[in-house]
Amino acid sequence: MIDENLIASLGIADDETMELLGAAFGDAEADTRMDSILSDQASDLKPGKLIKGKIIGFAGDDVVVEVGLKSEGLIPREEFASMTDLKIGDEVDVLLESLEGDDGLIELSKRKADRQIAWQRIVDTTKEEDIVEGTVMRKIKGGLLVDIGVPVFLPASQVDIRRPHNLDEFIGRKVRAEILKIDTERRNIVISRRKLVERERSAAKQHLMSNLEEGQVVTGTVKNIADFGAFVDLGGIDGLLHITDMSWGRINHPSELLKIDDKVEVKVLNIDRDKEKIALGLKQTESSPWEEIEGKYPVGARVKGEVVNIMSYGAFIRLEDGIEGLVHISEMSWTRRVNHPSEIVNPGDEIDVVVLEIDKNKQEISLGMKQTEVNPWELVSEKYPNGTIITGTIRNLANYGAFVEIEPGIDGLLHISDMSWTKKVTHPNELYKKGDEVQCVVLDVDRDKQRISLGVKQLTEDPWVDAIPSAYQPGMVVRGKITKITNFGVFVELEDDLEGLLHISELADHKVENPQDVVSVDEEVDVKILRVDIDDRKIGLSLKRAQWGDASGGDTGGDDMGGGSSGGFGGGMDLPARGGMDDHGSMGTDKIEL
Repeated sequence: MIDENLIASLGIADDETMELLGAAFGDAEADTRMDSILSDQASDLKPGKLIKGKIIGFAGDDVVVEVGLKSEGLIPREEFASMTDLKIGDEVDVLLESLEGDDGLIELSKRKADRQIAWQRIVDTTKEEDIVEGTVMRKIKGGLLVDIGVPVFLPASQVDIRRPHNLDEFIGRKVRAEILKIDTERRNIVISRRKLVERERSAAKQHLMSNLEEGQVVTGTVKNIADFGAFVDLGGIDGLLHITDMSWGRINHPSELLKIDDKVEVKVLNIDRDKEKIALGLKQTESSPWEEIEGKYPVGARVKGEVVNIMSYGAFIRLEDGIEGLVHISEMSWTRRVNHPSEIVNPGDEIDVVVLEIDKNKQEISLGMKQTEVNPWELVSEKYPNGTIITGTIRNLANYGAFVEIEPGIDGLLHISDMSWTKKVTHPNELYKKGDEVQCVVLDVDRDKQRISLGVKQLTEDPWVDAIPSAYQPGMVVRGKITKITNFGVFVELEDDLEGLLHISELADHKVENPQDVVSVDEEVDVKILRVDIDDRKIGLSLKRAQWGDASGGDTGGDDMGGGSSGGFGGGMDLPARGGMDDHGSMGTDKIEL
């Protein structure tokens, strides 16, 4: 028998229907027919199944959907985002999630139904390696989620040719990509934007390389910025825009001029088709300020500029955008000793300079600061003519002499050979130290080389002209002290700073192999003067002849010689070379430096 209560509860038949079924088929057959109807409709109402529904009303923010057998469910309006105008009677595809929810109604989902339909459509209409387009929804672990009708996965490594530093910049953007894999069991699709970009760029690169020529001005997009320059996408291949080719002026980093995704017009400077490398220039799209440089800044012109950079060897001065010149440290002051340019100028200073030299090919300008002032060396020869006696301070000592500051910035050189007439000076520190005041005479002024030669010994008469020849004459016997013994002879100090040479052959009347066998240092001896050489400033002595005595020279005692020398001269004696004497009292030809 047909269960009338069940039929009534399902709302699929009324008394009239039952009567029609009974009249048409008989009670037994009517029961069978109704069981079939109930079975067919009940089989459609299974969780997870996609079914047809009809909008039968609205309840607040929910839409009431009837799916047959008097079964109804509530679906939030927001799930009908694709349907702008909802009205009663509209048929919709829904997914049955549960036959009985918390409120006693069946649970339905329009959104999940749309996704399932979209998934099936994707599976039916696309395959791996097909191109799809979608909107990036959000960032997830390992990559991005992209909506192409269904959510699909775009791995971070497949987003672009160069892995982006920040995936967030892609969120909300539409992207085209190639399907890498479709997993129907897990309902998972993986896509690659990188693979598509690589393929498209390869085709574009071939086209670009076949049509690109040096000298062309092209438009590109800044894709990456480094310390040394920027990479510009020309539409299939990147070109390098080096920092030196960005601006005629000075820039410290490419980011001062460009940023990523900027559109720029650049000139093709060089193409290496084998290595597929392209050099680009931005500044070359404008005329070079160096083209008219010689007319704008002629040599000798005085101009203003700004200090933009300081190095140990000088300062760079910007005359205008793209035009910089160098003031070398040696061109900063006529007289001041500059150890570092920062002692004179600082970045940002505006200064006057004079153009010294222009190299248009190398785009270099040499500038001078000191040339804006009068060169004090032009006045030195007038201010300090030869013979002028000055007093200065010893500023520095060198092996060859002492530098004497005559006035601030003006030094003269007191050479070691001009310190004493008679004393053998081996180093200036034997007589002077830094800071000493010294009186000198100007010997020579070289304005071009900016040099002044000074002398101290020239303040007194040269004793070798008159005093020494008068006090020490050949044949005289004098007393002296041995100061130094060598293998060729002995040096004897006759008085302060005056020495004579006692050659080894003049030590004794027999052959002497070692002078130390005959005399010793600091020993006082009587020696005979054999020769006084005024030109070479040497005195030759003999010990053996002083002991013999002879009629030619006489045997003059030490007291007599001492008296003679006391009225002679003061100061030291310069002996640049010394030689021995032969057995006849003549000076040898060999010269020996002390």
